[in-house]
Amino acid sequence: METKIAVVAIIVSDENAVENVNSLLHEFRQYIIGRQGIPYAKKGVCIISIAMDAPQEIINSLSGKLGMLKGVSSKVLTTK
Repeated sequence: METKIAVVAIIVSDENAVENVNSLLHEFRQYIIGRQGIPYAKKGVCIISIAMDAPQEIINSLSGKLGMLKGVSSKVLTTK
């Protein structure tokens, strides 16, 4: 199956969602190349970027599941 390189940008504005975000990232760990998390206490958010190498369906699945979490927003950028 063809894979794409993607970057998933995640902003967590509700600290109660952090455990669910980490659980989802653990579930998709086989596709994650790297992860960077930046807590920004001044604004009360966490900014997370995920680099992935995965089929498009997997990338969409992760992003969709993240987007359903209260206090979490995500956007995806993929290679063509």
